[in-house]
Amino acid sequence: MDYKGKKAAFYTLGCKLNFSETSTIAASFKEVGFDRVEFEEEADVYVINTCSVTNQGDKESRNIIRRAVRKNPNAMVIVVGCYSQLKPEEVGHIEGVDLVLGTQEKFHIPAYLGDLQKKETTQVQTTRLANIKSYHRAFSWGDRTRSFLKVQDGCDYYCSFCTIPFARGRSRNDTIENTVAEAQKAVDKGFKEIILTGVNIGDFGKSTGENFRDLLKALEKVDGLNRLRLGSIEPNLLKDEIIELVAGSKVIMPHFHLPLQSGSDEILSLMKRKYSTELYRRRVERIREIVPHAFIGVDVIAGTNGETESYFQESYDFLNSLEISQLHAFTYSERSGTQALKIPWKVEVEDRKRRTQMYINLSEKKLRAFYEQHLGAEQTVLFEDKKSHDCMNGFTENYIKVEIPYNENLVNQLHPVKLKSILPNGHVAVDLMV
Repeated sequence: MDYKGKKAAFYTLGCKLNFSETSTIAASFKEVGFDRVEFEEEADVYVINTCSVTNQGDKESRNIIRRAVRKNPNAMVIVVGCYSQLKPEEVGHIEGVDLVLGTQEKFHIPAYLGDLQKKETTQVQTTRLANIKSYHRAFSWGDRTRSFLKVQDGCDYYCSFCTIPFARGRSRNDTIENTVAEAQKAVDKGFKEIILTGVNIGDFGKSTGENFRDLLKALEKVDGLNRLRLGSIEPNLLKDEIIELVAGSKVIMPHFHLPLQSGSDEILSLMKRKYSTELYRRRVERIREIVPHAFIGVDVIAGTNGETESYFQESYDFLNSLEISQLHAFTYSERSGTQALKIPWKVEVEDRKRRTQMYINLSEKKLRAFYEQHLGAEQTVLFEDKKSHDCMNGFTENYIKVEIPYNENLVNQLHPVKLKSILPNGHVAVDLMV
């Protein structure tokens, strides 16, 4: 069916993987005639790509769905993403929702649109977890200076606190050849930097007999690609050979994102993580040894079931002892169907929030120390397009966020700078170099 002249709006919640997939979904709308408009505009179809990592993710997804319904009560409202796969009936009972599609179905939305009329009853279409096997390529464009390139989907780890394997299925990926071709498409659209994304990117190759290191070596050669950043990679999958590849690369940025989740071995065991604090420390020390200026970001969860005060303190002290750059602290949220619910010793919500804030405070201290360490250094910044209070931001190779007065000529441009001082908002002021 031809939908020429019809308008579609999209909203993405959650991870970078969702952002990449929303772009692909939006492209399928364009192919059948839709014009893409901003979510705050009146549209004929609203597509909400949801997140369900935490209870807060579910809540935010419901709020956005209701916002779309209020914006245009006559529009079709379509809900996709992890929340739709995990709790399709719950999503379907939200007033105004016409269509709920699961993990596999979301890439074929135009086939479900029909005449765009509101439905008397919500249509729900999902695939059983065991049958989620297809892989869909994706990279983001149109709303960011950098492109998120999907290289992997699903997860085989089944950590006790996590629902993602139940929402996305088993680990799978495309071939290196096809993934490189997608990266080239992103570069051809004008992106100078690509960020690799997936559920467990270090697991790349499991479904094709290839490996993550060879993927990186192939992506380095993409014509016109200036920068490549690794997304979150499990510590047990960040092999020394990958760290060494980053150390010697002019394209792969000195930037690592290593999820820890807890600095207590007892809690890591309860979480069913596949590494110890000893292995994690070795990874950080190896990075610092051969890529000393690298940015190291860390994910950590506060207040998971079983985390006594002493285990939390053990985790906090471990993180404090590491030469890392920033923490991304999350407050534990119970998720139905997870093994973590069977673990005794439930942490009170207020204690979870207190512990999260302690991690946030530690993160601010670590990040400032990392920034201060590099003041006076000369680096190259890729400036972004967003304008805020007549200023613009950009990131150095090692992910230091800088700020300068807005200059349209610098948007999506690489420019040498000298790091000068830390501003009150925590960004770094720079001098542009000639």
